[in-house]
Amino acid sequence: MRVLYLLNISNPDRLSADSGWIFADLLAPALADAGAEVTVAAPAPAGDARCGFRPTKVPGTKYRARFSTDVDELVALIQAEQPDVIVANQIEEAPAVRTALLEAGSNALLAGYCHYLPFSFADGGQLLLDPSLDDAGLGRPVLLAFAAGLAACDRVMVHSSTAASWVSAAAARMTVELGDRLRVVPAPRDERLVRDPATVPSGPETGAIGVYNHRLYAHYGTEQFLDLARDLVASRAIRLRVMDLFGKRRAERTGLDDSPEKMRDQLAAMPHVQVVSDRGDRVRYKKLLAGARFGIAPFRPGCPWSMSVIDCQGMGLPVISPRLGWLAEHVDPELCFTTQAEAVALAERLATDDEFHAVHAKRAHASTADFAPAVVAARYLEAVS
Repeated sequence: MRVLYLLNISNPDRLSADSGWIFADLLAPALADAGAEVTVAAPAPAGDARCGFRPTKVPGTKYRARFSTDVDELVALIQAEQPDVIVANQIEEAPAVRTALLEAGSNALLAGYCHYLPFSFADGGQLLLDPSLDDAGLGRPVLLAFAAGLAACDRVMVHSSTAASWVSAAAARMTVELGDRLRVVPAPRDERLVRDPATVPSGPETGAIGVYNHRLYAHYGTEQFLDLARDLVASRAIRLRVMDLFGKRRAERTGLDDSPEKMRDQLAAMPHVQVVSDRGDRVRYKKLLAGARFGIAPFRPGCPWSMSVIDCQGMGLPVISPRLGWLAEHVDPELCFTTQAEAVALAERLATDDEFHAVHAKRAHASTADFAPAVVAARYLEAVS
């Protein structure tokens, strides 16, 4: 099977902060191991030496990634690669890909991966536009482009059961019939970030570290995390390590949303909070996670999946989480909270109760077993066959 993987990279200057690139970099070699011929078309190569690479332009902004697809470029790619399957990781690109397939005379199967959902649902079932994609009123055009992408695909792949439910509900509201085209295929874990919790020493005598390794965008609920952080560090049992995943961002990105920089500065000014950077180095990132006692999930309502949560769990770090979206589906119910007081109590127990921590470290690690790249690759190929 020849697979052409179309990958949008929004952070070419910091690939370690781009979950789409990490996903492709882990998945492509696993697909090759399973016998597929993989070519990645992207602004930066992903995979290993067995994987082909076709350079494409950097889209510049998240809106250009959705609305400026070059059909001529796609036609040339398809004619050169002659794929059996095309994967559009930016599902809004799917109508343009379908057009290019028509013009190239190709009957390749088109699979769209819903890597990012431009919507979420309120408790009452109301569909809400994602605020990060609603600058200048662009949220509804993005939502309609997402629906058009669903309609153009032969297969629609999502990360989780929660995401499948949300995508199905959104499609139905926009009169897109998914039929039997929807598949749940989770993202792979990074095997470099897997550690047997049995090898981890017991907690420190003073100040266990809770790690927050998520993007600091406002729409990730970072303001709610700021409130929680104030209560957590008031406890003598807990210190916080906050990851600055982006570093210095390009002006095109900060011009659309400078909340990560503002949130980072507020957190850095708090006592007992350490803001650190992995500097794009996965070895350093692993060491920063390894020094923590537990992780904290983001307060993101429309979260269909979180690579950072999986990173912590693979390292044997229990993760406390608000009861939201996929987080409530995946994180152990005993570690989910509704109120800030519950969150603080859970964090303090993980910090001080070695037996409770050991049980949940083991469960956290085990919860990522089905995300091993070989397992995910098999599900991927099954989905597109």
